[in-house]
Amino acid sequence: MKHILLVGGSTGIGKALAQELLQKGHKVTMASRNRPDIDRSHFNHLSFDVLASDASDLSTIGALDGFSYLPGSIALKPLQMLKEEQFKSDMEINFFGLVRCVKSISSQLGEGASLVFFSSVAAQLGMPFHSSIAAAKAAVEGFTKSLAAESAPKWRVNCIAPSLTDTPLAARLLNNDKKREMIEEKHPLKKIGKATDLAKLALFLLSDDSSWITGQVIGNDGGKSTLSI
Repeated sequence: MKHILLVGGSTGIGKALAQELLQKGHKVTMASRNRPDIDRSHFNHLSFDVLASDASDLSTIGALDGFSYLPGSIALKPLQMLKEEQFKSDMEINFFGLVRCVKSISSQLGEGASLVFFSSVAAQLGMPFHSSIAAAKAAVEGFTKSLAAESAPKWRVNCIAPSLTDTPLAARLLNNDKKREMIEEKHPLKKIGKATDLAKLALFLLSDDSSWITGQVIGNDGGKSTLSI
């Protein structure tokens, strides 16, 4: 049994990942603002807000075999409509919150621990109206590779870069059939990803089955980042 800490993600990908881990018999601690409707043995919840709580609160959780950071944001606007505060906000929740958490739990991560972060297809594929979130997620990708190099061979560090996924965070972008069809058509696989699609990949990266994988940014995006059809 591994002990995995999930920060954020009481819905969507985080909740799906918690359920996948629990189903495999692991212990899960989730630190998030809201407790998900999960009632299972080996599941613990800590009230935690990455923008307001003291990251040192995570140091009380105990020894860890894995960690995943799941908070995110979607602010899609033309550059001229984005205020500087939006760039700062996206960096805080996506990047600086991650850095604070990793620094806080670093002494609790054991030999062979796996860390999984989340980026976005927009960090590498130029997309209009994504300048703020793309910048924040590009910082996450750079941090992933640097931390992987610095912590090898003790820890493995990888990042998943999804396209738009059907989660509560993306609900306003998928709130009618026309929007969904337009977005589906932009993906070679002609469908929108589900939370479980991302959770299963994160589960693999947190497991020993991925023991020779580190420093990678892995696209899970319906082919959007690499295929043009």
